[in-house]
Amino acid sequence: MQTPNLPAIRACRPAWNKGRIIGQKRPLLPKHVWAIRVRLEIAESHRDLALFNLSIDSKLRGCDLVKLKVADVFAAGQVKERASIIQSKTQKPVRFEITEGTRKSILRWMEEPLMIGSEFLWPGRFHERLHISTRQYARLVRDWVKSIGLEPSAYGTHSMRRTKVAQIYRKTGNLRAVQLLLGHTKMDSTVRYLGVELEDALTIAEAVEI
Repeated sequence: MQTPNLPAIRACRPAWNKGRIIGQKRPLLPKHVWAIRVRLEIAESHRDLALFNLSIDSKLRGCDLVKLKVADVFAAGQVKERASIIQSKTQKPVRFEITEGTRKSILRWMEEPLMIGSEFLWPGRFHERLHISTRQYARLVRDWVKSIGLEPSAYGTHSMRRTKVAQIYRKTGNLRAVQLLLGHTKMDSTVRYLGVELEDALTIAEAVEI
Protein backbone atom coordinates (compact mmCIF):
# COMPACT_ATOMS: atom_id res chain seq x y z
CA MET A 1 0.00 0.00 0.00
CA GLN A 2 1.43 3.32 -1.07
CA THR A 3 1.70 6.18 1.38
CA PRO A 4 0.25 9.35 -0.12
CA ASN A 5 2.62 12.27 -0.46
CA LEU A 6 1.65 14.88 2.06
CA PRO A 7 2.16 18.58 1.33
CA ALA A 8 5.20 20.18 2.93
CA ILE A 9 4.47 22.02 6.16
CA ARG A 10 5.77 25.55 6.15
CA ALA A 11 5.98 27.96 9.04
CA CYS A 12 3.36 30.69 8.92
CA ARG A 13 5.62 33.15 10.72
CA PRO A 14 9.18 34.15 9.81
CA ALA A 15 11.99 32.83 11.99
CA TRP A 16 12.51 34.89 15.15
CA ASN A 17 16.17 35.45 14.26
CA LYS A 18 15.61 36.46 10.64
CA GLY A 19 17.77 39.47 9.84
CA ARG A 20 19.40 39.44 13.28
CA ILE A 21 23.02 38.86 14.20
CA ILE A 22 22.97 35.87 16.54
CA GLY A 23 25.81 34.89 18.84
CA GLN A 24 28.15 36.59 21.24
CA LYS A 25 27.60 40.33 21.41
CA ARG A 26 30.46 42.62 20.51
CA PRO A 27 32.14 44.86 23.06
CA LEU A 28 32.10 48.59 22.38
CA LEU A 29 35.29 50.24 21.20
CA PRO A 30 36.66 53.28 23.09
CA LYS A 31 35.46 55.61 20.31
CA HIS A 32 31.94 54.17 20.69
CA VAL A 33 32.02 54.71 24.46
CA TRP A 34 33.00 58.35 24.09
CA ALA A 35 30.47 58.97 21.33
CA ILE A 36 27.63 57.66 23.51
CA ARG A 37 28.84 59.65 26.52
CA VAL A 38 28.91 62.88 24.53
CA ARG A 39 25.37 62.33 23.24
CA LEU A 40 24.03 61.59 26.73
CA GLU A 41 25.79 64.65 28.14
CA ILE A 42 24.38 66.91 25.43
CA ALA A 43 20.89 65.50 26.05
CA GLU A 44 21.40 66.06 29.82
CA SER A 45 20.18 62.51 30.39
CA HIS A 46 21.68 62.20 33.86
CA ARG A 47 20.28 58.77 34.70
CA ASP A 48 21.31 57.21 31.40
CA LEU A 49 24.80 58.71 31.61
CA ALA A 50 25.32 57.39 35.14
CA LEU A 51 23.91 53.98 34.17
CA PHE A 52 26.06 53.79 31.04
CA ASN A 53 29.24 54.79 32.88
CA LEU A 54 28.66 52.37 35.75
CA SER A 55 27.78 49.51 33.40
CA ILE A 56 31.21 49.93 31.76
CA ASP A 57 33.11 50.28 35.05
CA SER A 58 31.33 47.57 37.03
CA LYS A 59 31.32 44.88 34.32
CA LEU A 60 28.20 43.48 36.00
CA ARG A 61 25.53 41.33 34.41
CA GLY A 62 22.34 43.23 33.68
CA CYS A 63 20.43 41.39 36.42
CA ASP A 64 22.93 42.63 39.01
CA LEU A 65 23.34 46.12 37.60
CA VAL A 66 19.63 46.98 37.71
CA LYS A 67 19.36 45.81 41.34
CA LEU A 68 22.19 47.97 42.66
CA LYS A 69 21.24 49.90 45.76
CA VAL A 70 22.39 53.38 46.70
CA ALA A 71 24.21 51.90 49.70
CA ASP A 72 26.25 49.66 47.37
CA VAL A 73 28.04 52.63 45.80
CA PHE A 74 27.41 55.56 48.15
CA ALA A 75 28.62 56.10 51.71
CA ALA A 76 29.57 59.01 53.98
CA GLY A 77 28.20 61.56 51.52
CA GLN A 78 30.28 60.42 48.56
CA VAL A 79 30.44 57.76 45.87
CA LYS A 80 32.83 54.93 46.69
CA GLU A 81 35.98 54.43 44.64
CA ARG A 82 35.50 50.64 44.89
CA ALA A 83 32.41 48.58 45.56
CA SER A 84 31.52 44.94 46.11
CA ILE A 85 28.31 42.97 45.57
CA ILE A 86 27.16 39.34 45.63
CA GLN A 87 26.43 38.10 42.11
CA SER A 88 22.96 36.65 41.52
CA LYS A 89 24.22 33.90 39.22
CA THR A 90 27.12 32.56 41.29
CA GLN A 91 26.28 33.87 44.77
CA LYS A 92 29.94 34.91 45.00
CA PRO A 93 31.25 38.42 45.67
CA VAL A 94 32.81 40.53 42.96
CA ARG A 95 34.56 43.87 43.35
CA PHE A 96 34.72 46.70 40.85
CA GLU A 97 36.21 50.14 40.54
CA ILE A 98 34.23 53.36 40.06
CA THR A 99 36.28 55.86 38.10
CA GLU A 100 36.20 59.60 38.69
CA GLY A 101 34.00 60.38 35.69
CA THR A 102 31.50 57.73 36.74
CA ARG A 103 31.45 59.02 40.32
CA LYS A 104 30.64 62.52 39.08
CA SER A 105 27.80 61.27 36.87
CA ILE A 106 26.35 59.22 39.75
CA LEU A 107 26.47 62.22 42.09
CA ARG A 108 24.69 64.34 39.49
CA TRP A 109 22.02 61.65 39.07
CA MET A 110 21.48 61.42 42.82
CA GLU A 111 20.56 65.11 42.88
CA GLU A 112 17.48 64.38 40.77
CA PRO A 113 14.06 64.54 42.54
CA LEU A 114 13.34 60.93 41.54
CA MET A 115 16.22 59.78 43.75
CA ILE A 116 14.89 61.33 46.96
CA GLY A 117 14.35 58.49 49.43
CA SER A 118 15.08 55.81 46.83
CA GLU A 119 16.70 52.60 48.06
CA PHE A 120 17.69 51.54 44.54
CA LEU A 121 20.16 53.36 42.33
CA TRP A 122 17.93 52.97 39.25
CA PRO A 123 14.37 53.30 40.61
CA GLY A 124 11.41 52.21 38.52
CA ARG A 125 8.92 54.80 37.34
CA PHE A 126 5.96 52.82 38.68
CA HIS A 127 5.19 52.30 42.36
CA GLU A 128 4.98 48.52 42.08
CA ARG A 129 8.42 48.33 40.43
CA LEU A 130 11.28 49.09 42.81
CA HIS A 131 13.94 49.32 40.11
CA ILE A 132 14.19 49.23 36.33
CA SER A 133 13.93 45.80 34.75
CA THR A 134 16.57 43.99 32.73
CA ARG A 135 14.30 44.41 29.71
CA GLN A 136 14.27 48.18 30.21
CA TYR A 137 18.05 48.14 30.52
CA ALA A 138 18.31 46.13 27.29
CA ARG A 139 16.13 48.70 25.50
CA LEU A 140 18.37 51.50 26.75
CA VAL A 141 21.47 49.71 25.46
CA ARG A 142 19.75 49.30 22.10
CA ASP A 143 18.97 53.02 22.01
CA TRP A 144 22.54 53.94 22.93
CA VAL A 145 24.15 51.93 20.15
CA LYS A 146 21.57 53.05 17.59
CA SER A 147 22.23 56.69 18.47
CA ILE A 148 25.80 56.41 17.14
CA GLY A 149 24.90 54.43 14.04
CA LEU A 150 25.81 50.92 15.18
CA GLU A 151 23.80 47.81 14.27
CA PRO A 152 21.71 47.16 17.42
CA SER A 153 21.41 43.41 16.85
CA ALA A 154 25.21 43.10 17.13
CA TYR A 155 25.25 44.60 20.63
CA GLY A 156 23.46 43.93 23.90
CA THR A 157 23.72 44.20 27.66
CA HIS A 158 26.71 41.83 27.62
CA SER A 159 28.48 44.32 25.35
CA MET A 160 28.59 46.65 28.35
CA ARG A 161 30.00 43.86 30.51
CA ARG A 162 32.66 42.94 27.95
CA THR A 163 33.76 46.42 26.88
CA LYS A 164 36.34 47.25 29.54
CA VAL A 165 37.71 43.72 30.02
CA ALA A 166 38.23 43.38 26.26
CA GLN A 167 40.48 46.46 26.38
CA ILE A 168 42.26 45.19 29.50
CA TYR A 169 43.05 41.86 27.84
CA ARG A 170 44.10 43.55 24.60
CA LYS A 171 46.55 45.81 26.43
CA THR A 172 47.89 43.39 29.06
CA GLY A 173 47.07 39.84 27.99
CA ASN A 174 46.31 39.14 31.67
CA LEU A 175 43.51 36.56 31.69
CA ARG A 176 43.64 36.09 35.45
CA ALA A 177 42.89 39.78 36.02
CA VAL A 178 39.96 39.58 33.60
CA GLN A 179 38.67 36.46 35.37
CA LEU A 180 38.66 38.25 38.73
CA LEU A 181 37.01 41.37 37.33
CA LEU A 182 34.22 39.35 35.71
CA GLY A 183 33.74 37.18 38.79
CA HIS A 184 34.20 33.94 36.85
CA THR A 185 34.98 30.83 38.89
CA LYS A 186 36.74 29.04 36.00
CA MET A 187 39.36 30.32 33.60
CA ASP A 188 37.70 28.37 30.76
CA SER A 189 34.63 30.55 31.15
CA THR A 190 36.74 33.68 30.77
CA VAL A 191 38.49 32.31 27.69
CA ARG A 192 35.16 31.48 26.03
CA TYR A 193 33.63 34.76 27.13
CA LEU A 194 36.34 36.88 25.57
CA GLY A 195 36.84 34.62 22.58
CA VAL A 196 40.56 35.10 23.15
CA GLU A 197 41.66 31.90 21.43
CA LEU A 198 40.02 32.99 18.19
CA GLU A 199 41.30 36.55 18.56
CA ASP A 200 44.84 35.36 19.20
CA ALA A 201 44.67 32.98 16.25
CA LEU A 202 43.47 35.75 13.94
CA THR A 203 46.18 38.11 15.16
CA ILE A 204 48.85 35.49 14.45
CA ALA A 205 47.36 34.78 11.02
CA GLU A 206 47.28 38.47 10.12
CA ALA A 207 50.96 38.81 10.98
CA VAL A 208 51.99 36.01 8.60
CA GLU A 209 52.30 36.83 4.91
CA ILE A 210 52.72 34.23 2.20
